[in-house]
Amino acid sequence: AKKGGYTQIVLMANTKPCVDQVETLQYVLQKGAQTGIHIHSCANVTMGMAGKELVNMEQLSEAGAVGFTDDGVPILSEEMVTKAMEQAAFYHKPISFHEEDPAYIENNGINHGKASAYYQIGGSDRMAEISLVRRDLELALSTGAAFDVQHISAKESVALVREAKKRAKEMGMDNIHAEATPHHFSLTEEAAIQYGTLAKMNPPLREEADRMAVIEGLADGTIDLIATDHAPHSAEEKAKPLTEAPSGIIGLETAFSLAITNLVRPGYLDLPTLFERMSLAPAKLYHLPAGQIKEDMPADLIVFDDAAEVVYEKFASKSSNSPFTGQKLYGRIEMTICEGKEIQK
Repeated sequence: AKKGGYTQIVLMANTKPCVDQVETLQYVLQKGAQTGIHIHSCANVTMGMAGKELVNMEQLSEAGAVGFTDDGVPILSEEMVTKAMEQAAFYHKPISFHEEDPAYIENNGINHGKASAYYQIGGSDRMAEISLVRRDLELALSTGAAFDVQHISAKESVALVREAKKRAKEMGMDNIHAEATPHHFSLTEEAAIQYGTLAKMNPPLREEADRMAVIEGLADGTIDLIATDHAPHSAEEKAKPLTEAPSGIIGLETAFSLAITNLVRPGYLDLPTLFERMSLAPAKLYHLPAGQIKEDMPADLIVFDDAAEVVYEKFASKSSNSPFTGQKLYGRIEMTICEGKEIQK
C-alpha cells in the first residue's frame, strides 16, 4: 500500500476468520495501527458470511467498523439484505455488496462468452451481476442506506446505477455508490485467455463495451470510487487448473499507474477527477478525514511523476499474482507521506 501511494486503507472483511466479532475487528485494527499508515476495516454483514444471521452492527460500529460487507460472497436473501440496509442506515455506515448470483454461474472468474468458449467451460454470465445489482439498488432506494456496488463489471450494471442515482437525487438522497477496479477499466476477457489464472477474478473481466462503460461511468460520476480489490494469492494456488485456482489479483501497487495509463493519458479523466475517485470520494463514503489538502487535515500526500514509465517486475507484496507484471505503464509514485512523515521512497 505504501509503495502504491496509499496512506488510508479500508480493509474488506472476507478474511479467515472473518470480521464478524468485535474481538476480530479489534485485532485487525491493533495490527493496522503498527503499519505507519491509517488502516480501517469493514465488518461483515452476516455471521460467518453465511447470509443467515446479521452481525451485531451496533457493537461493531462502536468498536470502529467503518462499514459493512460480506465482500466475495453475495447475500441472496432479499429479507436479509433489507434488514441489513435498514440497520446500516440507522448506524450511518455504508454497506457494500459483492453482486454475483451463483444461479447464473457455472464456473466463476471467467466471463461467459469468448473466454468461457476458449476454455470450454460455462463461465460467469453477466446476469449474475445484473440481477443482484437491480434488486439491491431498489432496496437501497427504499431504505435510504448508503449502498456501494462493489467492483462493477457489466455495462448494464453501470446503466442501472446511473438511473438509480438520478432517482435518488429526485428523492433528495445521495446514497447510491459504485466502485470500479483498475483491472476492470484496463482489461477485457482477452486477458483471461492470454494470462489464464492470473486474470481470473470475480466478477470476471468482460467485453470491450463493458470496459468502456466502466470508464464512462468513472468519467461522468456514475461510478464514484476506484477500489483495488487487492487479492493476494500464492504462486502455488494460481498454478492450479483454471477451474480450481482462486480468483483475484493484487492491486495496491499498480492501481495508480493503471489509472494514469488507461484513464488519464487517453483523456477520459483529468488528474483532479482521478484523485476524487481514488481518494476523496472513498473518504467521504467511509467518513474519513482524508482526500483533501487543507489546514487541520492529516498531511497525507504523494509525490508522483505521471509521465514516468514504470515496469513492475518485483512487488513489495508477498504475492505476485498480477497480469500486469512486465508491462510498460505510466505514472510512478516517487514518495508516500503519511501525517507529514515520509514512509516510502
